[in-house]
Amino acid sequence: MLDWDKLRVFYAVAQASSFTHAGGALHLSQSAVSRQISTLEESLGVVLFHRHARGLLLTEQGEILLQTVRDVYGRLAGVEDAVRESKDHPKGPLKVSTPVTFGTLWLTPRIMEFKELYPEIEIRLVLDDGELDLSMREADIAIRTFSSTQPDLIQRHLMMHHNSIFASKGYLEKHGVPEKPEDLVNHQIIAFGEESRLPFSDVNWHLDVGMGDSGERHKPVFRVNTLIAMLKAVQSGLGISALPNYMADDVPDIVKILPDIAGATYNTYFVYPSELKHSKRVTVFRDYIVRKMAECSF
Repeated sequence: MLDWDKLRVFYAVAQASSFTHAGGALHLSQSAVSRQISTLEESLGVVLFHRHARGLLLTEQGEILLQTVRDVYGRLAGVEDAVRESKDHPKGPLKVSTPVTFGTLWLTPRIMEFKELYPEIEIRLVLDDGELDLSMREADIAIRTFSSTQPDLIQRHLMMHHNSIFASKGYLEKHGVPEKPEDLVNHQIIAFGEESRLPFSDVNWHLDVGMGDSGERHKPVFRVNTLIAMLKAVQSGLGISALPNYMADDVPDIVKILPDIAGATYNTYFVYPSELKHSKRVTVFRDYIVRKMAECSF
């Protein structure tokens, strides 16, 4: 009989490719993690990892075990949900992962209404621009800006998001309103930091607006590595920037400029494990998100 504690350690090591990093995630020492893996290998009679100076690599047997752990854990979690959840009254925990900006500015203000509709669902929102492993239930649901390729996940396209160029009323009163794209050359531009993980692929599209075929881009007066900070910089009157429409539509004193310029677009997806396809909690949360997005102009 396989020991699930050891399998949990195995999964953490496989994800981290390191005993040390896995130990940190599990709050165990490096030596304790190594012993657990050695014991698991001895009990199975196979080698699960190739050990070398740069880290750990799964062997063929290790890859098989990793996939099995994912599958079994997902099924067990699905059974637990089915047992816990009432058919008529959705209840229980629901862990939702979203990108930081979307979760902070759009979803969080709408959680109160959802809780009023479904008070027995316990929402836990995880704001993370990375990709949590839904197969291992690091979250129950993810709202993502990219399409998933994992076969054991169900995804629904939610919305195409549009970006526009924004400035504060105070900035425009001081520096004038750009009437045509070429006018941006004479304005202060705010951009997303180049050395950070991008929230979507063409986040700095506005640096090319009005530059023609010169091959040059606007030189930003300020760069920062989150969309929220870009919004705050625009609010403060520092300059002009491109932002997703949902971020700025409800912000006082922020106005759209050059509205005929088509900005970058990106899609959002509602993603969850196939084991949760009959979950009432997932269904009502999905339907709520779809309904609220339909009310917005993204």
